[in-house]
This record gives sequence, structure tokens and C-alpha cells, in this order.
Amino acid sequence: MTHSASTLALQDAARHLRHTIRTATEGLIGREQLAELIVLAAVAQEHLLVIGPPGTGKSAVVRRVAQALGGSYFEYLLGRFTEPSELFGAVDLKKLREGTVETDVTGMLPEADVAFLDEVFLGSTAILNTLLTILNERRFRRGHTQVQCPLRVCVGAANGLPEDEALSAFGDRFLLHAFIEPLPDHHLEAMLSAGWRSDQTPVLPAGGLAHMDTLSRHLTEVQLDGARPALANAIRKLRQAGIHLSDRRIVKSQRLIAAAAVLAGRLEAGEQDLWPLLYAIPTKEAQLNAREVLASLLANCAHPHLFSAVEEATMQPMSRASRLEETARALLTTTSADSAKQVESVLREIDANFTLEGMPPQLSELRAKLMRLMVAPA
Repeated sequence: MTHSASTLALQDAARHLRHTIRTATEGLIGREQLAELIVLAAVAQEHLLVIGPPGTGKSAVVRRVAQALGGSYFEYLLGRFTEPSELFGAVDLKKLREGTVETDVTGMLPEADVAFLDEVFLGSTAILNTLLTILNERRFRRGHTQVQCPLRVCVGAANGLPEDEALSAFGDRFLLHAFIEPLPDHHLEAMLSAGWRSDQTPVLPAGGLAHMDTLSRHLTEVQLDGARPALANAIRKLRQAGIHLSDRRIVKSQRLIAAAAVLAGRLEAGEQDLWPLLYAIPTKEAQLNAREVLASLLANCAHPHLFSAVEEATMQPMSRASRLEETARALLTTTSADSAKQVESVLREIDANFTLEGMPPQLSELRAKLMRLMVAPA
């Protein structure tokens, strides 16, 4: 495949995954960031740890994204007394009587393409040790059973980070850390409306897994020379501010940067792809501090398909451009009763974040169309 053909294949796959994210989060107000991070982690072939209080929609988002991707999905709520067989399968008694210790993994975690483990830190030592091998090596080993796992991404969830050193070391195996809060007051009306309609949500079409695998296959082809100087500079700034990342996390953050590039349809990474580094920082406090420390380096970060994740990471005007463009396009094809109010709201947000001279060309064109829509006769 030629370079241009590869790029076209990447762009097509990235567009399909953007559609997957949009359909998966329909009715899940304020949770686009989490869906985007699941896709980013899966393309990077890394794992995501989600920290947040109960009832914030963590499991709903993972479930919907997994359904939209297709493939095999495994979900489990761990407890203090969870047995390894509940996750990995029971010993095959027939073969045991024949003297062979084999595990029947049918329908269990070792066969999953996407996995969600709630209260992941409550797992026993036996469970966590087995999980480490699956997460790191994509292999399940028990007795005579040796299984190569198809796992693209495991999402672990907990109410908080553990203080126990051994559990913290296990949590560190999740390269991305996302901290989820209850929705703010200004989203309450939208949440109530979407929640009331949730039972009418249509079944999501599956098929995104093939597109995700297309992007993953090109991950090692991404040229990182344009991003490495900015990444090294960012690490130095973080160290000077007392925010330290392990060498392993620093090196692996390149996988996230490469994944961001292929999800944008590119085989070259640049400074605009630096934003995933924020999610590789393990604690909430350190992430908030890092956002301030790296403000100048993150000012031009943007993404055409993962804009909620970029916006949450950087809180910079440029990161909002793609979201505003998608919203504007949708409004230009909508004729609902609330359209006028929504157009007015989007115009206010555009003007609050950009001057006319500093506005991206596509957004400027869409703004002009929205303005004409506002003054058009009823």
C-alpha cells in the first residue's frame, strides 16, 4: 500500500470511529471525553483507568462504546470475595479427571475484545496477578491452558486511587487515567431530558472494531520526530514543577501520541498531538497542575475527532474549534424548535474563544453561515 493509500485508509477509519463515538454517546451528556479516551487507548493498545464516584455513567459509556465497536465484550463488578474463575473461567472437570488442568475460557475475559472491570482494585492477589499478564502480554496462563487474548482495551474503574503500594503498582499498568465528576449544574436540563428518553435509545450498529484495528496496525509507522522535541520539553517542565513520571510512562506516552496522529488520519505526529501526555499523569492533582505548567506547549493542541478529550486536557481555545465546527454543521442541517437558541449559543461561544483574525478558516466559514441563518426571514 502506498503512503497516500495508507493515509486515505487512515482517514476513512478515523471518520468511522468518530461516528462510532458520536452514536455511542447519544443521550450520555458530558461523557464524550470518556468514549474518546476508550478509543484512543484501544488504538494505542493500552488500557484506561477511570476514577469517579458511583452513578457517573462510567459503565454505561463503556458498554455503549463496546456495543458500537462490536466484537466480544466482558464486564464484571469485582468484590473482596470474587473468585478467579468468575473472570477467567472454571477448570474443565472432565479434563481434570484425565489429569490435565485446563480452564474453559468460553465467554470469559481471556476471549474479550473489550473488557470493563468495575471496582478493579478489590480483586484478590491471584486475580490481579493474572490480570497483569493479560494486560501486559495479552496472554492467559493457568495450568495447561495457554491462550492468546484478543483484548484491545481494558477499562478499569474505581471510586478512588488506592493508597496501598502494591495496588498502586497495579494501577500504574493502566497508561491512561481519567477522572470523572458528576455533571455540572449547566448540564442538568440536558441530562434530565436525555435520561427521560434513554429507554428509546436505538440499538447501536456494530462494526468499528475493524476500523480500530486498521489504525492500530499503522501505529508503528507513525513518524514521531515532529513531536519528540515538544514531548521532551514537556517532561522537563513537569520535572521542574515537581511532577515526575516513570521512565516507562514517558516512553509509552509516545504510543498515545502516535494513536492521536492516526486517529486524525496522519502518519506524522506533531506538537498538536502532545495532549495525551496529560492523561498519562496518574493523579488528578498532578493533571491539574500539569495543565497550567504546560499551557504554552498545549496552546495549539487540537484534534478533528477526539475534541472533547483534547478540550478537557488543555482548556485552550484552539482545542474547542473541532467541537464547534461539528456542532455548527449539525445545526445547519437541523430545523428543530430550539435551533435558533442553539445557533445563538454556538455563535456566542465562537466569539468568546476566537477573534475574527485568529479564527480557523473552516470555523470562520461556518460562523458566517450561522449568522446568515440567524438573519434569514422565518
